[in-house]
Amino acid sequence: MMTNPTATLLISCPDQRGLVAKFANFIYSNGGNIIHADQHTDFAAGLFLTRIEWQLEGFNLPREFIAPAFNAIAQPLSAKWEIRFSDTVPRIAIWVSRQDHCLFDLIWRQRAKEFVAEIPLIISNHANLKVVAEQFNIDFQHVPITKDNKSEQEAQQLELLRQYKIDLVVLAKYMQIVSADFINQFSQIINIHHSFLPAFIGANPYHRAFERGVKIIGATAHYATADLDAGPIIEQDVVRVSHRDEVDDLVRKGKDLERVVLARAVRSHLQNRVLVYGNRTVVFE
Repeated sequence: MMTNPTATLLISCPDQRGLVAKFANFIYSNGGNIIHADQHTDFAAGLFLTRIEWQLEGFNLPREFIAPAFNAIAQPLSAKWEIRFSDTVPRIAIWVSRQDHCLFDLIWRQRAKEFVAEIPLIISNHANLKVVAEQFNIDFQHVPITKDNKSEQEAQQLELLRQYKIDLVVLAKYMQIVSADFINQFSQIINIHHSFLPAFIGANPYHRAFERGVKIIGATAHYATADLDAGPIIEQDVVRVSHRDEVDDLVRKGKDLERVVLARAVRSHLQNRVLVYGNRTVVFE
């Protein structure tokens, strides 16, 4: 946790002159010191997007007054915005099925302090990975889902998120579709999948990709939406495939990519670097 906490504003609004000056002046006039500022203009959408981070030490406004004070500036600009504080530790629930590679990777990175977060809860539709949760002293909830009980089981999952005060759900190879109704009630969800989609949808994609002789495989991390695997993309990467690679090699390379891509996406989200607009994202460095 940072010894000198910061505040971060993520802002999107219709593009117009003077926006940088207005936002910077809000911080300067209240005694703030900006330490990071980045911006992007999407000319096709007519939008200005920015991330501004400043030190709270010496800032004249108490935290609870920053949002209402900034809203007075944002409203006339038709701006959408959110504010985050660096010393607020997010709470993550990791959802899994039977595969453990992304689960282990996220736990290891959290324990190694690669990102600041708590992982108090693992939810799974299978009991296989309960031993992993016990190994790391994380609460494990087995919530089996079928087409007949999906609605009531998702209600149980939502209640668990409330009980554990979860800020972010990470679908770490959770092989179930999250319903539109669930996402409407809890939208902070990051998913990971291989980038064979939409060519090889469903079971055994690596086997079918091998049969087609693919030359590149990849992984995509995105926010979950009601449209399956079509949410705003946060992070992607690819790796070359050789004609010498067997199916096991494709699976190994794919798992390696999924670990890294998911970790990058989660880190960017936790560092308040992702700004969503429409079905796109800006990921500020």
